[in-house]
Amino acid sequence: MPSLRQLAFSLLTLPMMALAQAPAPFPPPRKAVECTPRAGLPNFFAKTKKGGAYRVAYLGGSITAQPGYRVKSLAYLNKAYPNCKFTEINAAIGGTGSDLGVLRIDHDVFVEKPDLLFVEFAVNDGGAPPADIVKQMEGIVRKTWKNFPTCDILFVYTFTLALLPDLKTNYFNRSAATMELVADHYGIPSIHMGLEAVRLEGEGKLLMKAPEAKLERVSGEELNQASKVAVGPDGKIPFSKDGVHPYTDTGHQLYEEAIERSVPAIVKASGAAAPYTALKAPMDPKNLENTVMLTMDKAQMSGPWKKMPVDDGLGKSFSNRMDSLWKGEPGAVLSFKWRGTAAKVYDLLGPDCGSLEITVDGKASKSRRIDGYCTYNRLALLGLASGLDGAQVHEVSIKVLDEKIDKEKVLFEHNRADLAKNPAKYEGLFWYAGAIFLVGELVK
Repeated sequence: MPSLRQLAFSLLTLPMMALAQAPAPFPPPRKAVECTPRAGLPNFFAKTKKGGAYRVAYLGGSITAQPGYRVKSLAYLNKAYPNCKFTEINAAIGGTGSDLGVLRIDHDVFVEKPDLLFVEFAVNDGGAPPADIVKQMEGIVRKTWKNFPTCDILFVYTFTLALLPDLKTNYFNRSAATMELVADHYGIPSIHMGLEAVRLEGEGKLLMKAPEAKLERVSGEELNQASKVAVGPDGKIPFSKDGVHPYTDTGHQLYEEAIERSVPAIVKASGAAAPYTALKAPMDPKNLENTVMLTMDKAQMSGPWKKMPVDDGLGKSFSNRMDSLWKGEPGAVLSFKWRGTAAKVYDLLGPDCGSLEITVDGKASKSRRIDGYCTYNRLALLGLASGLDGAQVHEVSIKVLDEKIDKEKVLFEHNRADLAKNPAKYEGLFWYAGAIFLVGELVK
């Protein structure tokens, strides 16, 4: 039987043993720096020396969708390299992250044959598990280089008022720190475009939110606002209206200036041009480099479905992102079989949307396709299943339910006035779906 002294010693050492066995944080803390050039952009800068016409792609969320750093950086490139003609591939969708980005890149970027790819998802991936971010960002890299081995990639990071405390301690937030691991592995340069704004805010020279007002959307033209003044009467720079989406002529100007400051270091780090044909072993063998995008009619569709016209209404509004858009009324069913690990559907959230019953391999769940922002329709990603046995055939069925929703309770309080003013807009219980994403292959 242990003595009292032995018991006391055990109790004292237990916390130290637990501390020693505690897993290291993932991602590890990462000091925030404006630019990490790594291997540079060798193919891109070799092309600028030759001259010619090139395509610059911008894959990101609503901050990239704004006519801000995207438009300004393209103008900068055309001015800095007058022997070249750069045109953009605008592949930005508000309110979406790298989970959708890796799936839609074939449709939204590759068809336009990019020479340089900006990737901006650090804000919208803020709540995503780091392991998922690695799978998604690595998938973007590997898919790009498999299809376009001379296309260089640049990770750019933005920030919000909520991320300011982390950055003021001189550390990246979790999503950016995770993306830096992928950038390290593949030698991809990165620029945090917001660190100068963080410094100015810390010195009392910048207001993250000015004026104190919320924007009502996560996407759309309402985000595209200019500041009335470059410096307000208080002597401070107004960065954004909502603490997220920069004003085009202040916050986005700071973002663009960070790119310009970073270019010389990236040029210096760029070696001889060479295609990325021999990819190193992946960080995660289960990354999303092997995905397919299928039109809805590749699956089984039964019940009241209608293909939306591409020249009118929602079909026209989203025709640049989906080859076709289908409207399912209550009772409509979509079903298919696939061999692989994951399945998702590219769909819309909106005021006239309802609920779905999803059954995967016999297990049922529900999903509501309206949220607090839904005074309008926007693109979304419906997750069906993930982490499955890739060797097995899986079966999914999705049914549009005739199930009433108290949409007033669903909407954010500041959006409920729209329902009161336009009740007919909220009457439907539809599902709008445009494509199926698989990690695997469809089974007939």
